[in-house]
Amino acid sequence: MATIDADAHVIETERTWEYMDSTEAEFRPVLASPSSDGRHDWLIDGKLFSRGANVNREIPEASREMRNIELRLRHMDELGIDVQVLYPSLFLRPLTSRPEVEQAICRSYNRWLAEIWRKGEQRLRWVAVVPMMSMDGAIGEARFARDNGACGLFTRGLVDNRRLSDPYFFPLYEEAQKLDLPICVHASTGNFDWVDLFEGESGFARFKLPVLSAFHSLVYDGIPEKFPRLRLGFIEIRAQWIPYVMVDLGKRFARFNRPVGPDLMRQNRLYVTCQTDDDLPYILKYSGEDNIVIGSDYGHTDTASEIDALRKLKLKGEIRPEVIDKILYDNAKALYGL
Repeated sequence: MATIDADAHVIETERTWEYMDSTEAEFRPVLASPSSDGRHDWLIDGKLFSRGANVNREIPEASREMRNIELRLRHMDELGIDVQVLYPSLFLRPLTSRPEVEQAICRSYNRWLAEIWRKGEQRLRWVAVVPMMSMDGAIGEARFARDNGACGLFTRGLVDNRRLSDPYFFPLYEEAQKLDLPICVHASTGNFDWVDLFEGESGFARFKLPVLSAFHSLVYDGIPEKFPRLRLGFIEIRAQWIPYVMVDLGKRFARFNRPVGPDLMRQNRLYVTCQTDDDLPYILKYSGEDNIVIGSDYGHTDTASEIDALRKLKLKGEIRPEVIDKILYDNAKALYGL
């Protein structure tokens, strides 16, 4: 049975920004002088951003930074992974408040990933970053991405001061469903005030809570019904929260005689990544079997990282083998349109 790693990462390097043209040179991220622990952080639009604090150094640098794609593919073979879906690392937080800077760095990143895809023997698919401060720019990048191997569009759980159910995003959702690309809400923060508010905490409130809130508001505000062909992924936040959110939505919808059943995720094309230590028999009662996927968080080291996640899931005896096959392959194939 083929396997799809629904959440792997690339670590951005100076090569990531080589696709900017001469008019964008002033916006190019640069590596700052090394900090006390030897790391070179990114300097972007006058602000410093960590590079390397969350990197899994047990994975060869050339593999995690995509400098040796053959090495990456061999490592995937060792892990029993046929296809990885690649997410960014740097973009998990807001980087600038200027649309022209955001557009330049998103454009360059996407062209870097397109080149990786072309060299990846159809095994390295990717999720594009789109400049949300310019809806025309976001739609343009979505179209480029679809033509160059992307299988999804990345967004943060919060974007500036907007929830993802805000009508501002409707043109992108309409375009995404035309392009057959899912909107992928990865553990992240897109609001500078939110980042500052939770400075120094564990990362749960900063990066996880915005995605849970996005799931709730998108369903409650009827976005899947407004865009009936749009798929939505909620990535790197495990799946243990699904029963709680489903019960909460059921209570709220009961006021409007709007039932919430076990098929809500399937009917609304909602997909969530699990982890191997989630209580899957319990979760599946609320999510159904067709909308849970799994990722390794390849390249990172944090509470979501399970480099052997796909192999481990195959060994779990608590759910039927055919359901494991769905989680490892069929569901991810459906989410990403592979």
